[in-house]
Amino acid sequence: MPCLRNKFIIPFVGNLSDKIGRKPLVIGGALGSGLLSFVYLYAISIHNMWMAIATSLLMWGVVYQGYNAVFPSLFPELFQTKTRVSAMSIGQNIGITISAMLPALFAAVAPPGSTNIPLTIGAITLGVTLIAAVAAITAQETYRIHLNDLGHKGAVPVEKQVYDRIRAQSLAGAKIG
Repeated sequence: MPCLRNKFIIPFVGNLSDKIGRKPLVIGGALGSGLLSFVYLYAISIHNMWMAIATSLLMWGVVYQGYNAVFPSLFPELFQTKTRVSAMSIGQNIGITISAMLPALFAAVAPPGSTNIPLTIGAITLGVTLIAAVAAITAQETYRIHLNDLGHKGAVPVEKQVYDRIRAQSLAGAKIG
């Protein structure tokens, strides 16, 4: 699945984010993977290996890519050039630090042998993805903001026709292959 994901799904989702915006894909990817976590954890709890594998491939290989393929664009675009790298790295590392503590939280609230592990862990997982979705909802949409205006409050997106022309020129000049 990594090859399929890297060669087809991530480029497809990245291209889609240039057409409809970053936020819808980040929100959908976060919430969709959070909801699928219930199915995945249920499959594990009933020892259905094929259901767990299929759900894992769908959740991580497809749905989560709405978030994963787009956040590398959205996140740095939220900050002005002079603070972009520092702001992004601080924010991302704080998020990674917090999420690294989740397995310990999972073990504390639902130790092995507990009942309703899929529901308990699934609810926590969905809660985390809800936080990510709310963050995306409240963030500024960046996909048609001019490069010089990124990170500025009140930045106005360029007109769709102008954006499409600039994007087409950029793609025509890119050596993709």
